[in-house]
Amino acid sequence: MRSKARPFSKPLKAIEALFTVNLFTGMREGEVLGLLWDCVDFKAGTALIDKQLQREKKKNGRYLFAPLKNDKSRTITAAPWVMQILRAHKARQAEQRLKMGEFWEDSGLVFTDERGHHLAIHTVYKDFKAVVCSIGCPNTRFHDLRHSYAVASIRSGDDIKAI
Repeated sequence: MRSKARPFSKPLKAIEALFTVNLFTGMREGEVLGLLWDCVDFKAGTALIDKQLQREKKKNGRYLFAPLKNDKSRTITAAPWVMQILRAHKARQAEQRLKMGEFWEDSGLVFTDERGHHLAIHTVYKDFKAVVCSIGCPNTRFHDLRHSYAVASIRSGDDIKAI
């Protein structure tokens, strides 16, 4: 039975939604940045993780979709309230698309800037560092969200191999 309880009383800003979804799904940074709406199934409450967004390792490198680290796709079943966050985020993104009109880039990505373009990794890094510094945890890394998810999953009894 799915709970209707929402841990957040107001819609989250785009970057807050990204951090929250990441913390409660355990995705890698490139996976969450490369997540496409086509891979989100609201009816099933799942997200297919089959690619990641990476920047070429050269000066002014382009962002490209790349295979996963272990080259194995997986389907994540998210908590119902995480899917609600994604649904609200999709509605806000649709509003932004209308506002931008012909300047909107229809990338199909879940997490974008105000023009529909992919988020730059350095921008996510700066925003994340601002949040963790504001709560007194300046040494926290974005990847630590994935570790936190794994620890919580193990403590709740999930199979360590599945995690």
